Amino acid sequence: MNFKIPSIPPTTNKTIRFPNDLIEDVETLIQNKDCTFSAFVIAAVKAAVDEVDNQA
Repeated sequence: MNFKIPSIPPTTNKTIRFPNDLIEDVETLIQNKDCTFSAFVIAAVKAAVDEVDNQA
């Protein structure tokens, strides 16, 4: 078994504003899941970027 210690990609802190109702929706979706608000938003943005890239 080859265990490789995972590396954390470099990150940059960005401050963005969300509508309150969207925050509530996301928090409801991730409730009782092993997921943070940030992880959800990162995954959602990545999915959107991938979708736009695939349309080009």
